[in-house]
Amino acid sequence: MPTLFGIHWWALALRGVVAILFGLLTFSVPGITLAVIVILFGAYAFVDGIVAIVSAVRAAHGHGRWGAFLVEGIVGILAGLVTFFMPILTLAVLVYLVAAWAIVTGVLEIVAAFRLRRYVTGEWLLVLAGIASVIFGVLVFLAPLAGAVVIAWWLGAYALVFGILLLVLAFRLRSLQARAAPAV
Repeated sequence: MPTLFGIHWWALALRGVVAILFGLLTFSVPGITLAVIVILFGAYAFVDGIVAIVSAVRAAHGHGRWGAFLVEGIVGILAGLVTFFMPILTLAVLVYLVAAWAIVTGVLEIVAAFRLRRYVTGEWLLVLAGIASVIFGVLVFLAPLAGAVVIAWWLGAYALVFGILLLVLAFRLRSLQARAAPAV
């Protein structure tokens, strides 16, 4: 199996490069409109989905495991299409979903902190984290456009980390393939 992935290391490297470029673009152009960020995300998701499906097809031909690549590809393509055809809805749903998640997470962190009080000291740090989450969520609900910019920055950070990790994996797989190849 490692040999199969080693043969197609470039597909992971390509996904990593696209993710890194997307992340850098998100950070380097702070004045970019949110609509463009949404479309860029849609393009990234769509291209990433296509590359994942190509990986699935190649893995299937090599009798490797391909199901996860196929599902990942389909989800990526669908996310890209929804984003292209409904960019405002995509942005609104994303912003409000993050806001709701932050509030629910914050409340649960506060509850957990009070339950932990019996077992550990310093639970006030978890209370502060919970309060910060709740405040962030409320602020995003009150000012969704500002919240969208912050979310864009986090998306950029995620894309950078994801891309770097994929590149590292791709080059490790490439070196595995090189070591496994017979010397001529």
